[in-house]
Amino acid sequence: MSIQPTRNVGRGSTHPVTRNPLRTREDVQEALTQLLEPLNKYYSEGRARLILDHSGVDAYADIAEMEGFSRVLWGLVPAVAGGSHGDLWELSLQGIRSGTDPEHAEYWGKVNDYDQRLVEMAVFGMAFALIPDRIWQPLSEKEKANLYQWLDQINHHPCYDCNWLFFHVFVNVGFRKAGLPYDAGQLENNLQRIEEFYLDAGWYSDGIGGHSDYYVPYAFHFYGLIYGQLMGEEDPERAGRYKERAALFARDFVHWFAPDGAAVPYGRSLTYRFAQSAIWSAAAYAGLEGFSPGQLKGLVLRNLRWWFRQPIFDRDGVLTVGYAYPNRIMSENYNAAGSVYWSLKTFLILALPDGHPFWTAEEQELAETGSISVQEPAHLVLCRDQQNGHVAAFNTGHPSTNEHTHTSAKYEKFVYSTAFAFSVPRAEWGLAQGAFDSMLSLSEGDRLYRVKRLGEETRIQEHVLYAKWKPWRDVEVRTWIAAGLPWHIRIHRISTSRILDAAEGGFALGLGSLNSSRAIDGAASASGTFGTSAIYGMLGYDTAELIYPQAHTNLLRPRTVIPSLRAALEPGTHWLISAVHGDPRAPVIEEPSMEAVKEGLGVEILHRQIKISTQNGNVIVIPMD
Repeated sequence: MSIQPTRNVGRGSTHPVTRNPLRTREDVQEALTQLLEPLNKYYSEGRARLILDHSGVDAYADIAEMEGFSRVLWGLVPAVAGGSHGDLWELSLQGIRSGTDPEHAEYWGKVNDYDQRLVEMAVFGMAFALIPDRIWQPLSEKEKANLYQWLDQINHHPCYDCNWLFFHVFVNVGFRKAGLPYDAGQLENNLQRIEEFYLDAGWYSDGIGGHSDYYVPYAFHFYGLIYGQLMGEEDPERAGRYKERAALFARDFVHWFAPDGAAVPYGRSLTYRFAQSAIWSAAAYAGLEGFSPGQLKGLVLRNLRWWFRQPIFDRDGVLTVGYAYPNRIMSENYNAAGSVYWSLKTFLILALPDGHPFWTAEEQELAETGSISVQEPAHLVLCRDQQNGHVAAFNTGHPSTNEHTHTSAKYEKFVYSTAFAFSVPRAEWGLAQGAFDSMLSLSEGDRLYRVKRLGEETRIQEHVLYAKWKPWRDVEVRTWIAAGLPWHIRIHRISTSRILDAAEGGFALGLGSLNSSRAIDGAASASGTFGTSAIYGMLGYDTAELIYPQAHTNLLRPRTVIPSLRAALEPGTHWLISAVHGDPRAPVIEEPSMEAVKEGLGVEILHRQIKISTQNGNVIVIPMD
């Protein structure tokens, strides 16, 4: 294929992939073509770099450009293994020759410890295993030596002690499969270290004390399933263990997906978008038990269809940094323009041959699931509104934190939702800049708000979540959440030595066309194009108001409104209780009586205690002293 300029995909027009029905193997092959063709004009002369922009990232520009080149291969390598996209591969092979040649102007260079290029080496290991006849055999002896020596650098530099260890594993598995020298000792050490990240029920943490987020499905299990399939004969015990854990995890993870294909936005690196469904592609590739081929097919294709309905492309058809629209505010410090093409991991299914059950099966809807799924290793309770498919993940928070961008917003909010997503701060001044949806924010009267950064104590008892956290050394907050949809209850016990202003935010509702909005008598609500969000003060709050956050704070909608409650707190102990409502359907809700809400949620507020009735008939008692 010759490199041709892509037609302009400007305002008022649509990307070709939005019209792709995504039903057959040919449709998915065409979708990959539609995603890759706009990149043609952005390759460097030697094809070793993908030059999409010149924005600053936590790496030199040439490393970011190498990253973009590499990430395209996560979709291209499986496609070539499955017999398609050979013409695009030949152009990429030209880039591999250039990038690994120390004498070429586009040489990818010598790496350092913890270097981003170590991340990008992993897909080359997969290529050695899946398509050795296309990546190794066509090279001259000198070119083979160049490629091997460049990749072998990973055996002489440490990776971060987290999911990065799998990058070393993949390179050395590729070497082994190709009959090349590999570091067997370090390979085994890294595999054993990954074992120490395992928690329970199929869940990993991203390093010791790390979070459990999308890196579990699209890193640990994605790599583990590929390893299990490639190394089943050489390492059968570990391969079997990886598949068993993935099967356990999949039973939980399926609860993260709504019937329309949307998945709960939660945690960091969400700009990798449709990598959300990469585990389901890996499950099909590895023959994972527990889900039928039709169920896996539905999970993958519905997620892709949902994403391709979102405005996630620029005017030239290139994927943007952001979530449901271009948005650098929510991105990570390590995100470059080409980073987003890690999304192509989901195209692993293209390695499956035409007659594979994944392709021949009829696409199936989500299997019937309960309305509540308790996922303790991840500190989450997943709820599904069976009437409208809305999925929400209620969260205790975590006993540790990290220094990634917007950690509190991405890991410590009370609830994360497929219908309302979540918001990140735009700046530090006031509620509109902070965009504190699904959070309790506290200020000393200076409009600089603090929120939960980590939980000193956390636990889950059926559908009730608990966390103790300290925004200041002399302020202690104990929070209970009675999870549910469309209503849930939040309870806070605040002991403070300071005078504080408190603000409790409900779900962030996309503005669209508002049918109704009000803030009066201790309740705030808004309804419109994107549904209804409301919050009702049950105890301790003084006023209600509608907060209109600054633009581009929410991941799903550029402009939102957050129904909120306010309270002024003197030094002492205070109880704040609210009922929060979220429904993606547009009709305006009728304001219910507090007694009806409490009864519907099984909450009884007495003089000295709060009683919460659980679905299993138990009663959780919270003393109010």
